[in-house]
Amino acid sequence: LQLVESGGGSVQSGGSLRLSCAGSGFTLDSYTIGWFRQVPGKEREGVSCISVQDDRANFASSVKGRFTISRDNTTTAVFLHMNNLQPEDTGVYYCAMPAAVMLKPCELGPGEYVYWGHGTRVSVSS
Repeated sequence: LQLVESGGGSVQSGGSLRLSCAGSGFTLDSYTIGWFRQVPGKEREGVSCISVQDDRANFASSVKGRFTISRDNTTTAVFLHMNNLQPEDTGVYYCAMPAAVMLKPCELGPGEYVYWGHGTRVSVSS
């Protein structure tokens, strides 16, 4: 199973981006999807996730109020909407999913996620 991220880019502080996560040859509507980011020299950080049940979302405290996550049931993609971006949001963003359907609230720790995309780079300048 392969996940493909897109939508990264370079923006100025205060700007917005929308990241997309799509499955290559399969749909995401039955899977928990997590978004993570990584900066060189730091551990991968959970940013947001969306659960299967009721599309319940979870956010890291650093992005709460600025980022939202949603599913598009038409295209079966999962989007990370990032608003009011700040330089500390710079990094490579990855989407990930567990190996099986999980009928419980999603978690931001990476341990339950098995399949990962190759990442999309986000750069925010001040």
